[in-house]
Amino acid sequence: MSFNTEKLYELLPAFYRLRDIELGTTIVTPSTRSKLLQLQQDLDAVADPESDQALRLRDSIDRLNRGPLKALLSVIAEQMAVLEENLDQLYDDQFIETCAEWVVPYIGDLVGARGLHPIDDAPFSQRAEVANTIGYRRRKGTASVIQQLAQDATGWNASVVEFFLLLATTQYMKHLRPGNLSFADLRNEEALTWSNTPFDTLAHTADVRRIARKRGKYNIPNIGIFLWRIRHFSSTQAPAFKVDDTLSCYRYRFNPLGKDSPLYQKAEKEQEVTKLAGPADVPMPLRRSVLKKDLASYYGPVGSLEIYRDGVAVPVEEISICDLSDLKDSWGNITGWNHLPLVTNKVSVDPVLGRLAFPSILPAPGQVDVSYYYGFSAEMGGGEYERTASFTVGLKTLIQVPKDAATIQDALDALPAEGGVVEIQNNDYYVETPVIQAAEGATIELRAADQCRPVLVLGGPMVITGGANAKVSLNGLLVSGGYLHLPALEPGGGSNQLYSLTLQHCTLAPGDSPAIGGVAAQPAMTRIIAESPDTTLFIDQCIIGGLRAADNTIVQIGNSIVDAGLETATAYSGLTDDSPAAPLTVSNSTIIGKVYTRILNASNTIFMGGLEGEDPWPSPLMAERLQEGCTRFCYLPPGARVPRPYHCQPEKAADAGKVKPVFTSRQYGDAGYCQLSTACPCAITQGADDGSEIGCFHQLYQPQRLANLRTRLDEYLRFGLEAGIFLAS
Repeated sequence: MSFNTEKLYELLPAFYRLRDIELGTTIVTPSTRSKLLQLQQDLDAVADPESDQALRLRDSIDRLNRGPLKALLSVIAEQMAVLEENLDQLYDDQFIETCAEWVVPYIGDLVGARGLHPIDDAPFSQRAEVANTIGYRRRKGTASVIQQLAQDATGWNASVVEFFLLLATTQYMKHLRPGNLSFADLRNEEALTWSNTPFDTLAHTADVRRIARKRGKYNIPNIGIFLWRIRHFSSTQAPAFKVDDTLSCYRYRFNPLGKDSPLYQKAEKEQEVTKLAGPADVPMPLRRSVLKKDLASYYGPVGSLEIYRDGVAVPVEEISICDLSDLKDSWGNITGWNHLPLVTNKVSVDPVLGRLAFPSILPAPGQVDVSYYYGFSAEMGGGEYERTASFTVGLKTLIQVPKDAATIQDALDALPAEGGVVEIQNNDYYVETPVIQAAEGATIELRAADQCRPVLVLGGPMVITGGANAKVSLNGLLVSGGYLHLPALEPGGGSNQLYSLTLQHCTLAPGDSPAIGGVAAQPAMTRIIAESPDTTLFIDQCIIGGLRAADNTIVQIGNSIVDAGLETATAYSGLTDDSPAAPLTVSNSTIIGKVYTRILNASNTIFMGGLEGEDPWPSPLMAERLQEGCTRFCYLPPGARVPRPYHCQPEKAADAGKVKPVFTSRQYGDAGYCQLSTACPCAITQGADDGSEIGCFHQLYQPQRLANLRTRLDEYLRFGLEAGIFLAS
């Protein structure tokens, strides 16, 4: 039975309860009585008496109005709740589906699933592997169980290939394989589309090199396990970026910032693997030939993409898959796009570049929205993924945009003096430059609603100020143009006493900003300038451009990307290039550009900085005070001046040319942006303090995932077979 304060209180005789109420009334102070009056007025003004706000108000009134006996029982009830929760968890810990993460290896021991490496804060779990162990053993030796094992052990989509089925060999007449031809049919478009991919069906000659070392593939004993590290993320009915209106058509891009980025297909991992994965079962970029052949399977409200014209979905019959790549003249200048819909009434779509074009023979569309999937490595920088755990709790006022206020600034102005939440409820463009002014002791959070990713288009600096102990938080926003400015003085001339600014799951887009909604295009610039004294800047799971901070502020960065664009550009410094910035504490991050700070505390971080030919900086990474702070398990550029480096890379100056991060892409907007390449040295990919990779994707624990899979493979491979693990993305 669950005992709360009210239930315990009701168990007392009525005489004691009446005396307790009388005593509680006599000890209420005048200030408490005024608070009770205000809370009661707020409760009377609530429209829905069963709403969360009404329940919170009633609870606050009850707490202030309690007698000493009821207050004592509330403390007892809290301890009973802790005990009940512990007892419930002890029961749940007996089952793999509900147990705590630390219990998983112990239950695994009971069924013989050994060699597990659980990690408390990892975004994956070994729970499924332990739960399916008995099922694995019943199907031991089959390719399907290897595929399910790979999915459960790593948390990634997987595909298994039996390479001996693709060997060009003389066939036994009693076991013919008509599809396994020893030559390639150049008219078989589907087979050629998947050539040299995990879904290749062409026959190959034997390769006797060992597959375990990733040198050979096609041999009799070889099994290939392909893993997709890139995940697909949804963008639902977001505005398409308008390129221009030409005389021939109306051109758009799927990416809201106007970048060419491939569309990804929607793919879900199977709970029970009964067949090997095909191209439609893994998160990979959509191909023109695949969409052209079977567009109906990928287009629609439950498919991988859909286009809306003035709020109405464009039918699949009016979609044409084309190559809309750049059209260039003889001098190499871009003059337009290829294959525009000039003599057709169909909408042209290029999934490889993320482009679309409406024909001019139809009326010009007023609003074009798109639903699609894009690729990225982790939940970082905002998106339609679960973020509620990062929301600020305890704020009473919630103003929704555009439901309660038309603009962000209107919502901010409507907040009471104690602050509150401004929540954006859609994925639209918000072309405005709001000003946030937090009163003394107030807390303001400007956030995107869960499952939303609005685009805030700044025409200039977004000024953030506050009184003593004021706090401001930004969460889930994609910001184009402008920069966040924390000035030293408020608009009225007083000192900006803002206590903290927190950025979580935000993107302050690095690089150039395109023209959007009347705001002109802007060159690459510093995205945060912090001048306010004694302000603490928290940045977590964000992607931002350069940052400048006065030396009397404090900056803490974790699990983020700071990208100045070039290694020789300034990623972090004081208000001027030649002055040191605020003390910097950074962990599990990737910083591209030069860094100059007063005090540096860094761990598991990649510093990709460099110097130009006549650069005035003596080093691309400098800390002014070398006797304070610590730098551990980081990659440091040659010539770095940092305090007490410990297990940093490269360990020797002679290894600087060999031990260096290699990225899949350095271009913001690409699916492999800041992802460590498969060609990156092991000193980087396994160089963190816990054996994970150094950099912004440290908490994905990719080496641990692969180690878990390798540990389990031998038990389920047939005798004589050898497996190779390949990262397909």
